[in-house]
Amino acid sequence: MYRTDHSHEGAFTMNRIFQLALVIPLFLAMTACSNSPTVKGGGDPDLDNAARKALAQLFAEEPKTRDVLRPEAKAILVFPSVVKAGLIVGGHTGDGVMFNSAGKVIGYYGASAVSFGLQAGAQSYSEVLFLMTDTAITELSSGAGLSLGVGPSLVIVDSGTAKSLTTTTLKADVYAFIFGQEGLMAGMGVQGQRINSYDK
Repeated sequence: MYRTDHSHEGAFTMNRIFQLALVIPLFLAMTACSNSPTVKGGGDPDLDNAARKALAQLFAEEPKTRDVLRPEAKAILVFPSVVKAGLIVGGHTGDGVMFNSAGKVIGYYGASAVSFGLQAGAQSYSEVLFLMTDTAITELSSGAGLSLGVGPSLVIVDSGTAKSLTTTTLKADVYAFIFGQEGLMAGMGVQGQRINSYDK
């Protein structure tokens, strides 16, 4: 007689429940942090330094960002550590710093997004947005914030695109770079990400 071994099914189910028990609270905590401004007035030197370090890394790895994008950008928004986690339902969140063309801190921003589908685990990466137009700045400064992929035109730059950047080809409102693991990474679910300002 054929017997089905339910022990493996039980172990698999318990493993999935255990993963959910770990990931869902993490995601809820991430979302809460991204929507909760910290103490106003004093800035955040640690976040500022981390953002400058991430930007320097991008400039070193992709010189075109320093030589082409930086001189043309109206502002640069740097998220030194965006954390992405999920199991079926996932999301990512991170705190960022906006610099003007002279490198001065002019604002703090939180990024967050929710995604659905087959996904598991957690990872972190850096994200830099070059805001090239007044349209992008206006959208970001609005009460609703900036939704990537909706409104201002967005280019998510991979290694090939980065090498072909010239001042004559800069047509988009926003250029996004995702990096920090192994060079530039594709997309990482940036489409649909919402970015809002908050006070430090």
